[in-house]
Amino acid sequence: MEWREMRRFRQQISQEECLEVLRNEKRGVLALNGENGYPYALPVNFFYDEEDGRIYFHGAKEGAKMDCLQADDRVCFLVYTQGFQKEGDWAYYPTSVIVRGRVSILSDPARIKEQCRKIGLKYYPTEGSVEKVLRDTEGRFSVLALSVEHMTGKLVHES
Repeated sequence: MEWREMRRFRQQISQEECLEVLRNEKRGVLALNGENGYPYALPVNFFYDEEDGRIYFHGAKEGAKMDCLQADDRVCFLVYTQGFQKEGDWAYYPTSVIVRGRVSILSDPARIKEQCRKIGLKYYPTEGSVEKVLRDTEGRFSVLALSVEHMTGKLVHES
């Protein structure tokens, strides 16, 4: 598939810099093809798995997100940093990463638990607290895997 080149290519960051944002940031916005032709976007926690190059999310087994994905598995995922200020400049310089790809719903219970554990370790303070949540919620959530088809990132100067 052909993807459009970034218009502001001088601000484009490398693939490694994009991955660094995915490794370090805590939240992103998942955009789906929604009802009646309207986009459906929602904030999500996520984990970028360097072993397989996919981005993982967890959530309820039912609801608007799952309905949208059943109808169309193509998504766009946005992550951005808080940015920084240069000395003497009022504007911020955030970095944003946009990922396009397809989402699959994991079905293997062992893999679901493994990926949910990785997500949990990114957010919870201890491994014990992650294990407790996994025990308390086992079988009551889904795990989604985003296979990256295209990824771009840029450093933005907000002025």
